Amino acid sequence: MKIMVSACLAGENCKYNGGNNRNESVLKLVDGNEVITVCPEQMGGLPTPRVPSEICDGLVMIRDGQNVDREFRIGAEKCLDIAMREKPDLIVLQSRSPSCGVKQRYDGTFTGNLINDSGVTAKLLMEYGYRVVDVEDLDL
Repeated sequence: MKIMVSACLAGENCKYNGGNNRNESVLKLVDGNEVITVCPEQMGGLPTPRVPSEICDGLVMIRDGQNVDREFRIGAEKCLDIAMREKPDLIVLQSRSPSCGVKQRYDGTFTGNLINDSGVTAKLLMEYGYRVVDVEDLDL
């Protein structure tokens, strides 16, 4: 099986704060399978670490008000290009992220409130028909 995974879940230090979201269930899932790791934010040109971002009125903004929507969209497109080329059987993405959140993301107020909506990359991949799963929904 070919699996695309948010790089932070595989233990890569690409999270906004410079850390990762290493997930043992993901590592178990990808063991013995072909894995493709992606970090849309880095792929879009954003540094690590970086100021937290949320989607505000349809645009991705960092906490100080700077617009980083273009970088997030570029990263999402690069992930889509990889998916179209590699044809993964499954895509596992990090929960609640403005890029990778599948079911939920933060509401854009930077107060920790969640809404039922997807991040930029998750939404694009799902629009193209890919099987995208939130890491919290892995059934292992």
